[in-house]
Amino acid sequence: MERTDVDLIAVIAASIRRERARTGLSLTEVARRAGIAKSTLSQLESGVGNPSVETLWALGVALDVPFSTLVEPPRRDIRVIRSGEGPMTFSERSSYAATLLSSSPPNARRDIYRIEVQPGEPRMSDPHQSGTREHVVISTGRALVGPSEAPVELGPGDYIVYPGDSAHLFKALESGTTAVMVMEHI
Repeated sequence: MERTDVDLIAVIAASIRRERARTGLSLTEVARRAGIAKSTLSQLESGVGNPSVETLWALGVALDVPFSTLVEPPRRDIRVIRSGEGPMTFSERSSYAATLLSSSPPNARRDIYRIEVQPGEPRMSDPHQSGTREHVVISTGRALVGPSEAPVELGPGDYIVYPGDSAHLFKALESGTTAVMVMEHI
């Protein structure tokens, strides 16, 4: 059964409520830490709206959880995600889409994503939680990837690892650029 945007919004809403309750933080404090309006956070917790990748990252940092914790439904023992399926979130600033393939199992701190990017504005990422590292393997196309001040041009099969706790970017240089990204939360 394919998940819909409505399913993803419901998962995100429940996850934000759960994580905010876990931290004991008020709606006002989480919104302040994430740099978003309190009304926006309230709407997201109510299952209204469609948050961008940037908003979800900011909430993950504010709640001290990986991005995947906010978009991943309960686990099953065997999981297959076909191309074009899975919980996909979009950037509001660039032609960038991230599909969560696997989030951290208990006692591990890593998430796996399939990335689809088109040329245009680069996906500029603010720093994630301290100790985060990103591993990227380009599947198709070409891209500039890595720290904002020194990205590296990569092609199919090329790999890069860089600190995710400092500003970084992903800019497609060809149409149909895809990659696999592993986020390691140390």
